[in-house]
Amino acid sequence: MDYGKLSLEKHYEWKGKLDIVPKVKVETKNDLSLAYTPGVATPCLVIQKDITQSYTLTGRGNLVAVITDGTAVLGLGDIGPEAGMPVMEGKCVLLKTFGGVDAIPLCIRSKDPEVIIQTVALLAGNFGGINLEDISAPRCFEIETRLKAICDIPVFHDDQHGTAIVVGAALLNALQVVHKKIASVRIVINGAGAAGISIARFLKDLGAENIILVDRFGIVCEGETWMNPVQAEMAKITNRNHLHGLLATAMKDSDVFIGVSVGKIVSEAMIGSMAKGSIVFPLANPTPEISREEALHAGAAVVGTGSSDQPNQINNLLVFPGIFRGALDVRASDINHAMMIAAAYGIASIVTKEELKAEYILPAPFDRRVHAAVASKVAQAARDSGVARI
Repeated sequence: MDYGKLSLEKHYEWKGKLDIVPKVKVETKNDLSLAYTPGVATPCLVIQKDITQSYTLTGRGNLVAVITDGTAVLGLGDIGPEAGMPVMEGKCVLLKTFGGVDAIPLCIRSKDPEVIIQTVALLAGNFGGINLEDISAPRCFEIETRLKAICDIPVFHDDQHGTAIVVGAALLNALQVVHKKIASVRIVINGAGAAGISIARFLKDLGAENIILVDRFGIVCEGETWMNPVQAEMAKITNRNHLHGLLATAMKDSDVFIGVSVGKIVSEAMIGSMAKGSIVFPLANPTPEISREEALHAGAAVVGTGSSDQPNQINNLLVFPGIFRGALDVRASDINHAMMIAAAYGIASIVTKEELKAEYILPAPFDRRVHAAVASKVAQAARDSGVARI
């Protein structure tokens, strides 16, 4: 099936994937007086006295803004905010379908971090949460960090943290299959942008001690002059043996390969150079760093990809509906590390010990159990970590 052609036809037919449907009927004078003036003045005054009432007297408590500047849309790159709209609408559909979360796409016509931060901060009072999407690195790090400091609602960059959480869940279960511990394995992450850096940080939170980041210029290592400031910071907490060189050097004798870069850059020989019982996650889309078949043929023990037509699809759809559902349910002020770790373990827990095998390390995105489990564990972690407000 030519999904691109068919999707284009359907988008012309749909004219947008979202619709606004009122919850209330306005068919009589009384209906009008209750939903609008004069009756509406009373809830307005209640909110004026106590702004937290905006969560219960309006739709804010179940509403998320999906925000992009269009600079890193899927694998398409900097295509602009309007061109990113179909993706943002799609994200909103998934939040509603799998998490029951209402969402609105907001595509900002600026690449200036200051403008984006100010715009989102000014709009934050309308929403219960902010989902940043498809914003290029390293700008995305500053934008998220500063918005988290400014806003009193959760700010979550899914390209960073959603990807990191689902990779973390997959790795936790894959390590059980090969009988290895996260603290003792050597992990190579190819791609030192938003996703790769967030994965590295998150895996350290899960207990990983030996991580090597690789960018297109080579291994991230202290002293390299080509690194951006975020990569330079990562060099201080990764690559403990101070390796220099390219991807092949990093992969030799490693236990885990995670690719969030570009297609067809890993050879069977590189997989063959890894340690016995290797775990390989080539996640570049639409073309992975190496195909599943090639990785298995070269000796990989467990392979997960981004493809929906292969076993072990590593898809952040397993993450963001549940994590926002959980955060909104307790009116969290933040999505913190404790909540993200809880989400990873929630996803991993759906696969029982009896079910766990090389071809089944993650539940399918359409498995509704996973979204409920993530929401529940995230909500509890928010309570335990003190960011829940109800």
